[in-house]
Amino acid sequence: MEKKINKWCICITLILVVGLICGFTTYKVVRSHNEKLTLVETKYIIETARKCINEHKCKDKNNVTLKELYDLKYLDKQVNSVTKEYYNENSYVKYSNNEYVFIDIT
Repeated sequence: MEKKINKWCICITLILVVGLICGFTTYKVVRSHNEKLTLVETKYIIETARKCINEHKCKDKNNVTLKELYDLKYLDKQVNSVTKEYYNENSYVKYSNNEYVFIDIT
């Protein structure tokens, strides 16, 4: 009887350990994937804003809104791949400290 209880305890412990390892690993992989998706989207929006600025079609060189990029047909309506929602049209690309930064207004 005691051997059966020990076997059950060992089996349950092994299953819990394997489950925790798999769960934690899956969480880290999904989080890393989402971060990379967001980075790629942000870089694409920034590059599109740079193109608009370089072609002298955007009015304000320091703040370029998504609405302006949509109106000038530089971008189609952009969807956040992580949340599956459209970006707010008031979100903008800001130029500061010699670099462009995308500011997402939710």
